[in-house]
Amino acid sequence: MTAVVISKATQLRGSVRVPGDKSASHRALMLSALADGVSTIAGLSPGLDVRGTSDIIQQLGAKRVDDAGLVSIEGPSAGLVSSASDLDCGNSGTTMRLLTGLLSAVDGKHRLKGDPSLSQRPMDRVAVPLRLMGAEISGVGQRVLAPLTVTGSTLRGINYNIPVPSAQVKSAIILAGLSASDTTVITEAVRTRTTTEDMLRDCGVDVVSNLLGAGREVTITPGRPRSHHWQVPADPSQAAFFCVLGAIHHDGDIRVENVEASDERIGFLKVLERMGASLRIERVGAAVDITARSSQLHATEIHSNEIPSVDEAPILTIAAAAASGTTAFRDMGELRLKESDRFEGCLTLARSLGARAWSEGDDFFVEGLGGASAFTTFSIEAGLDHRIVMSSAVAGVAGNGCTIHGADTVASSYPHFFDDVRRLQ
Repeated sequence: MTAVVISKATQLRGSVRVPGDKSASHRALMLSALADGVSTIAGLSPGLDVRGTSDIIQQLGAKRVDDAGLVSIEGPSAGLVSSASDLDCGNSGTTMRLLTGLLSAVDGKHRLKGDPSLSQRPMDRVAVPLRLMGAEISGVGQRVLAPLTVTGSTLRGINYNIPVPSAQVKSAIILAGLSASDTTVITEAVRTRTTTEDMLRDCGVDVVSNLLGAGREVTITPGRPRSHHWQVPADPSQAAFFCVLGAIHHDGDIRVENVEASDERIGFLKVLERMGASLRIERVGAAVDITARSSQLHATEIHSNEIPSVDEAPILTIAAAAASGTTAFRDMGELRLKESDRFEGCLTLARSLGARAWSEGDDFFVEGLGGASAFTTFSIEAGLDHRIVMSSAVAGVAGNGCTIHGADTVASSYPHFFDDVRRLQ
């Protein structure tokens, strides 16, 4: 694994376009593979996670052609088929969970495997509802760990209340529901990202969403997606790193362009504004441009339902360490089930910077240092977690430098991250 040494930057200026949204990229590939005909994708994420999804749909019978930044996917007219080889999901939970739903109705046996980190992430969350639909899914132990074997079956629609809010679980059920014998109804108590529902509507599938208090009910009518031209916006979870970097650096002015802007994806911006961050948010069509400038941050309380995937918790931990006062992160237990134990990872990050940090149940707390200039120089092991890599780099650039071991895992989502950071200096 590669170690990268990060130095403090004296000034940060410029614009950055982060990679295409990972969520939309995975789904654009899968929906294009399910369609009959040729779909095109502009702005596809270049990360290894999305590349893994692309390789798998080709194993299943889809064809891919790249031409000057535009990706064409031809879905087989007769539908996807099983592969004699394992389907390697690498480090991507999105790939494994969504494919488990999609493959539940594809004839044959499908074996999905992942790297050591993914092989410890529970897949029972998707296995339970999919089995209720008639799917045959087996894995390791009660938590249904990878490798998984999925046997294509005849599926039926279900009514399902998702016990723990998860866009991945919701999407797995939706993808299975496309091939069910009747409608499927999914209820979530907290609204998660609507990427799958929105994209299915774009390609002609009947999906109805109704708000229910703080949650949502989604009804899927079976049907095959039509081929479509997908325009993937920039990934908001990746944009968060540069928003925090611009805000906590003593001389920062960073613009992040064309960021996907659905409410469930940009909750971190409201958190940063509440902390006193100087942000300018400009609407550009369905996306936003965000400019973050040097700010004096103060503590706040952050609840997981503000950032439903909790993907932004590590970088908000860096913001909390740079703030004055104690920031509370509430109901963050889901962090323990990410690429690494990000709950402990967030505490380690804060402590590495010299901040006091502690936990109580599923909550954790960071007592800020009053500015990034007070960060200590540190060394950290990323543990196969790309978000720990990028959060550490932000702290090092804004603070007093750091060494990141295992930094090459950033390629899973953002291969040119370090290049983009250097261009701002």
